[in-house]
Amino acid sequence: MRFSLAFLYLLACLVLSACTSGPAIDALQVPSSETTSSVRRPSVGVALGDGAPAVRPNALAATPRPAGGPASMHTGRIYGYGFGDAKPIDFGRRKPQHLAVHGVDVSRWQGDIDWNELRRHGANFAYIKATDGGDHLDPKFHENWRGAARAGIKRGAYHFFYWCRTAASQAEWFIRNVPKEKGALPPVIDVEWNHQSSCKKRPPRAEVLDKMRVFMDRLERHYGQRPIIYTAPDFYADNLKGAFPNHPFWLRAVAEHPSRVYPGRDWVFWQYSGSGLSGGVDGKIDLNVFHGDEGAWRRWLTQVSG
Repeated sequence: MRFSLAFLYLLACLVLSACTSGPAIDALQVPSSETTSSVRRPSVGVALGDGAPAVRPNALAATPRPAGGPASMHTGRIYGYGFGDAKPIDFGRRKPQHLAVHGVDVSRWQGDIDWNELRRHGANFAYIKATDGGDHLDPKFHENWRGAARAGIKRGAYHFFYWCRTAASQAEWFIRNVPKEKGALPPVIDVEWNHQSSCKKRPPRAEVLDKMRVFMDRLERHYGQRPIIYTAPDFYADNLKGAFPNHPFWLRAVAEHPSRVYPGRDWVFWQYSGSGLSGGVDGKIDLNVFHGDEGAWRRWLTQVSG
């Protein structure tokens, strides 16, 4: 059978279109009914005493990533602060609003998110709840992961650490569910005392640090990025003063500046509100800010995400 050149060209176009137009399907894990995902963080900061050892880690340090990608990769627009707050706090002269690069952290409790609207209100980055324990996946993680990327928001994933499971099993569960993607923010280990958890165990400091080290080392080997440590004042006072000087920290301080709540500790992110308000989200949302100006933000992105 003979065909005209025009017919063959049309047929080739149709075949190529069929091969490239199908959506990618994520291999979603089935969430469990484990209760450790219900995290109620303290509503006020707890100031530590002045006796804490002075720690001056390089908070922006990270495992180097291979060079590559266009030079303009991290030159996108920085949206100014446009959030509200249901319970505003006067932080005095060192207001978080004076810093340039704001963002949010989210989980299933934020429901359906309009990521484009959230970005226009000032979300330049987002940390998205992925996993906790060894068998719980946040049911909105994959949807939020894709939505933030489509809106052009820099995003990373966090894991809520569960003290009644091994660190190795939790690391493997996180790796199983969180994609390894160029340009993603470093993974986060969320360590705190959760009074609502089914696990009532509070290990001694040495065990806490050992578990954290196992978890973070495994993630660093897999993702090629040094994990960030998120924590709250009471957990920090019990376990983390003077520890992990070479890891970046993300600190919760919703009543006072981090320098007063965590004296001597450098930080990359500051969670300054748990009662934020923004277009794109119904209800309250956690608000965060990067420690530096726009130039420092772009340099840090280049360093940690390639």
